[in-house]
Amino acid sequence: MTEERSDPIGHRREKLDRLRARGINPYPYAYQRSHYNAEVTGSFDELEGKQVAVAGRIMSIRGHGKTSFFHIQDRTGQLQCYLRKDDIGDEQFEIFRDFDIGDMIGAGGEVFRTKRGEITVKVSSFEMLAKSLLPLPEKWHGLTDVDIRYRRRYLDLIVNPEVKTVFEARAKTLKSIRRFLDDRGFLAVETPVLQPLYGGAAARPFVTHHNTLDLKLYLRIADELYLKRLIVGGLDRVYEVCKDFRNEGMDREHNPEFTMVEFYAAYLDYHDIMDLFRELILYVAREVRGSETLQVGEKEIDISGDWPRRRLLEAIKEETGHDYSSCTVEEAKKMAESAGVDVADKKTRGQIIDAVFSHAVEPKIDTPVFIIDHPREISPLAKAHREDDTLAERFELFIGGKEVGNAFSELTDPDDQKARFESQGREAEAGDDEAHVMDEDYLRALSYGLPPTGGVGFGVDRLVMLLT
Repeated sequence: MTEERSDPIGHRREKLDRLRARGINPYPYAYQRSHYNAEVTGSFDELEGKQVAVAGRIMSIRGHGKTSFFHIQDRTGQLQCYLRKDDIGDEQFEIFRDFDIGDMIGAGGEVFRTKRGEITVKVSSFEMLAKSLLPLPEKWHGLTDVDIRYRRRYLDLIVNPEVKTVFEARAKTLKSIRRFLDDRGFLAVETPVLQPLYGGAAARPFVTHHNTLDLKLYLRIADELYLKRLIVGGLDRVYEVCKDFRNEGMDREHNPEFTMVEFYAAYLDYHDIMDLFRELILYVAREVRGSETLQVGEKEIDISGDWPRRRLLEAIKEETGHDYSSCTVEEAKKMAESAGVDVADKKTRGQIIDAVFSHAVEPKIDTPVFIIDHPREISPLAKAHREDDTLAERFELFIGGKEVGNAFSELTDPDDQKARFESQGREAEAGDDEAHVMDEDYLRALSYGLPPTGGVGFGVDRLVMLLT
């Protein structure tokens, strides 16, 4: 049961051959498990002295002459098993010698507690469920290389079992989001992933090709325009949990492929959406964490109180002392550069303001804050502000220095929307490869009448980061 380090893979293949020579299939079709490991340890009083069948991956083996102890790991945790030669016979005990750490095993036997107090299965039968031909990473050093952990997530889960709690939290987050929206009359829908035109966000798309139609298509960067078409069609509350794709850089908070939730409700504006979005985040936090407190790095953030609504330009002025409310592009550039913000590639006042906010304000936000009323020129799908048409009725929610969601009072005037698309087209011609493209069919849909509508999009991955 111990391997020579010189050729661990070769030794494992020799054991595989021996098992097959004995007529044992090392990769069987099924196994009838009766209990997960945590069920055995958690229900010991009920199961003591009774037979169980457990299954999992061998994570350790200790041999003592005619006995062996080994631990198996399933998704609920580890469980000790005890095997005696006198109980299973010489032949079976010899077969077990061809089992290695990493192998998948099924084991049946009686539940008892050892003299040291550890709940254990006294094995009376066992079965090879999958022979592991590659050794696991060395126990004490483990798997720490971040690149390998993400590229070989299966290995990360085996040797760093705490990672599974993130998977479980993510699943619970999505389940909670769906339940929240379903209970409030939202209809879950699916919209196209392959689109003839991309839109709904400022981002570069992935391009692909449909051979049969000889047609260029794009992987969606957002769901917004298709979901709002459904509002036009009379589905007045819709949402989608979806994969979006943006052909951009990568870091710990950005990935080219990511999961979004977008929901839209007719007859609501961005104030209503703020209330609804706050309610959703609090609901999910209670469901996933059991509290309204988040742990972000070393900081504990209580999200149960009021969530202030700060106007973007006022927040910038408070942090930098500069007033961007009525400045020219050149004046905005000078103020930004004096604050240490590189805006050499920014073409519009709105883009400069957005860069200054990201540099000077965003990292300082811990407790939840709605940043509202963004420049109109960087919000081409949002209604003009009812009190100041240089601004848009838009908000972004920030928690723990991260943007959590982006939302509008949706633009419903087809003529205004066409003018915004045309403006975006001029920005694209000037070199902005993230500008929105003209979408004639979307304008046609708006021309049939989109009722007053509010909507929000937020990244599931980033929300899970906050929750875990």
